[in-house]
Amino acid sequence: MAKTILDFEKPLEELEQKLDEMRTLAATVELSSEIAVMEGKIEALRTETYRNLTRWQRVQLARHPERPYALDHILAMSPDFVELHGDRNVRDDPAIVGGFGTLEPFGSVMWIGHQKGRDTKQNVIRNFGMPNPEGYRKALRLMKLAEKFGKPVVTLLDTPGAFPGIEAEERGQAEAIARNLFEMARLNVPIVVTIIGEGASGGALGIGVGDRILMLENAWYSVISPESCSSILWRSWNYKEQAAEALKLTALDMLSQGIIDRIVPEPLGGAHRDPQVMFDTFKQILVEELEALRELHLLESQSALTRRTEKFSRMGVWNEIPEVVHSPEEVGFPEAQPAETAESESL
Repeated sequence: MAKTILDFEKPLEELEQKLDEMRTLAATVELSSEIAVMEGKIEALRTETYRNLTRWQRVQLARHPERPYALDHILAMSPDFVELHGDRNVRDDPAIVGGFGTLEPFGSVMWIGHQKGRDTKQNVIRNFGMPNPEGYRKALRLMKLAEKFGKPVVTLLDTPGAFPGIEAEERGQAEAIARNLFEMARLNVPIVVTIIGEGASGGALGIGVGDRILMLENAWYSVISPESCSSILWRSWNYKEQAAEALKLTALDMLSQGIIDRIVPEPLGGAHRDPQVMFDTFKQILVEELEALRELHLLESQSALTRRTEKFSRMGVWNEIPEVVHSPEEVGFPEAQPAETAESESL
């Protein structure tokens, strides 16, 4: 696969190409000092670029074709992962994957996640990560299986949305997602949800109800994509950057609004820059969260339904400041005169 360079990364890529040329010439010419200077410039530009990303630029990173997908994360953390297939009703939906795997040193967990493809052929098979109703029903079947054996559920969200085709609607797309929300709210095992890339609309929320919600640093989570928001408000996709700013869909935005509980740091430049570091960081945080939930699950008498209901009810809560009504004198306006007085003075 050819290396993908995003628009805002092009100045950095140009400097890196020059550095490669200098290193090639260094075999015949002494360029060690020049190379050191160039390396310093590249490092400074890289830090400046990725530490000051706009919301739209983070959306672009979340969609990067080299970014680790659900199966990449799962297989890196659980090499013994066994994928389970089918919803026992219609068919297997490759847009959602799931199965048991061992997460050391915690133990066995049920992994469930959206899965995209790396090329056109794989994306056609995976339906570009957009699940059909049978995908959500498969996910629910696996959650119930995890509950039966007392295993925690870990979900990885990365979808542009549930599949909006006629056939998906015919098979009950809305009902399948709603059923998952209902069942996940009361599932009697710990659930950790992580947005690893795109978290769009009900397609993401269909496997997104949990005790802890994590989010990778350059992922996004919103009721609608910036492009769709732009097309609705401005009748054009040309305002997607403004839409991204208005939607406040980044990990920092979600944390400040209390929608997620924790941000998972990524390597500088995105998860695809150093996947192994990403996997190690994610695994450490995931084990910490699962251990804390296991202890809470053992000690707390509160039901899972009550706990999750309270958690999600706190989202979007704000305090209203009562409006203070001032008299005209307090704000510097003259007292209003009676109508007849004003008329006589005007005459």
